[in-house]
Amino acid sequence: MVNLKDLNPFAYTVQATTEISQLRIYPIKSCRGIPVKSARLTRVGLDLDRHWMFMHKQFKKFHTIRQEPRLTLIDTALESSAATSANGSEDDLELVISIRDQPDKRVQIPARPSRDWLEANCTLMSDVEIWNDITDGWVYPDSINKIFADFLGAPLVLVYKGPTPRLLSSGSAAPSRLGRQEAINFSDQLPILLSNEKSMIDVNAKLAAVGVEQMTIERFRPNIVIAGDEGPCKAWAEDKWLLARIINGPSPTNQWVSLGPSTIDIDVVCRCGRCTIPNTNPETGISSNTQPWDTLFRPRKIDDGHKLTYCFGMLCCPRSEGVVEVGMKLEVLAVTNEHYYIKKDKNPEVERRKNEREPMERAERMARKNREVQENARLGETKSDPVPTQTENTTAEKGSSTD
Repeated sequence: MVNLKDLNPFAYTVQATTEISQLRIYPIKSCRGIPVKSARLTRVGLDLDRHWMFMHKQFKKFHTIRQEPRLTLIDTALESSAATSANGSEDDLELVISIRDQPDKRVQIPARPSRDWLEANCTLMSDVEIWNDITDGWVYPDSINKIFADFLGAPLVLVYKGPTPRLLSSGSAAPSRLGRQEAINFSDQLPILLSNEKSMIDVNAKLAAVGVEQMTIERFRPNIVIAGDEGPCKAWAEDKWLLARIINGPSPTNQWVSLGPSTIDIDVVCRCGRCTIPNTNPETGISSNTQPWDTLFRPRKIDDGHKLTYCFGMLCCPRSEGVVEVGMKLEVLAVTNEHYYIKKDKNPEVERRKNEREPMERAERMARKNREVQENARLGETKSDPVPTQTENTTAEKGSSTD
């Protein structure tokens, strides 16, 4: 068999090879994710990743771990039901949303709701705010929202991404830089966050050196985790990756000419600057004011575009779609020393809304801080002073962390 790729003088040279060790989806932004063995990788991210989020009912603004660490105590799971197709889903899959350790606090909704089901049960809003974007979303009814609003003590509603694409029109993935127009659902910045197990091992070594307990990579909420090695895919090698390729199928057999194995190419667009989300323990919903931020800030402040935060993981845009699985080979095809994060342009409407609601948000923050102090006192935890360089109000300016 002749492989045409072997005859292409412009073909990429493989710089390094590793394999996918974990795949993770987070159906609801900031809530507990789901490890999966396989998933369909689409142009907007892994299937069912961040299709939902919680939104402040009055402000119409997204709500995340940054405002409420206990969102990590809301679990998600996928279950098959023979009856689902008759109850508004495009297949037999249901999303189960529950509050940890409270078995009676759970709801089930179609994982891939049909338009008819959404129109019959939800309300389509065109002014949902997430970071610098105003997009659309289907707002679920009070019968779904009440459990979670009561648990979190906030007027929150569940929102499913509407049909209008949320385009990446500026920043690191702008069409002028990426060479094409891409979109996302409710991710912060880009469709995929890629992380390296070897880098996480180094993080834990740094934490151990200052007497901090080991952490799992779940804190950083990656989608694709690669195994890494001690060679070309060693810790932090991903900082310089520019183009990666997932080998997701064998070469065709019984053909004289082949284009080679089935592949999905992924642009590694920029480094992921981290906010304080990794400071939240997903098992307890309790957020530390110091770790891992304090330990990682100096050694991982490596991108001039992220002047006030540290970096962990790489934000990526797939060039095509296909099924990916744990164990599949990932090749690094191109590297660069020129990664520089570019934040998105400000949106005048978002700025207007922000200024309008700022006094009310300030009052909510104070009330929330008081609740946290009371809860920490009840648990006997003593917190040190907040990290001075990272505050809730400036997260959007200082990082591209994904939640």
